[in-house]
Amino acid sequence: MHGTVQNHVVMNLVVSHELSVRIMVDLEYDAADPYAVRFTFHLPGDDPVAWVFARELLVDGISRPTGEGDVHVHPVGADLAEVGVVLHAPEGDAVLRAATPPLIAFLAGTDRLVPMGEEATAGDLDAQLASILSAPGCENQG
Repeated sequence: MHGTVQNHVVMNLVVSHELSVRIMVDLEYDAADPYAVRFTFHLPGDDPVAWVFARELLVDGISRPTGEGDVHVHPVGADLAEVGVVLHAPEGDAVLRAATPPLIAFLAGTDRLVPMGEEATAGDLDAQLASILSAPGCENQG
């Protein structure tokens, strides 16, 4: 299966409790890599920075805190109107917030392309079968 889902969202890069900077973020999902989503952050005065992480992490993080390692996603506030994303890097942490509805719309598009739980079958089955059958040792035993 081929196809992509792309969207743009404005996120707030939280600098301190009093200061945040609005940045544009490109969201991308490619059916060729069905478990992952890519966020490309457009920071003022810098080259874009891309982070790739599990689609399931974003899905789960909308309603409950989730994540281990470099990416953590969690709802912000009791009304779940915002989602927080914390990115851990050697240079430091980035704390971001986004409105929940655009993230849900993006995820709905990914689910239409490759439904959650069906990622393993999303690849090109004919190509996978041909690759398996052409491997050494798979001669016709007929």
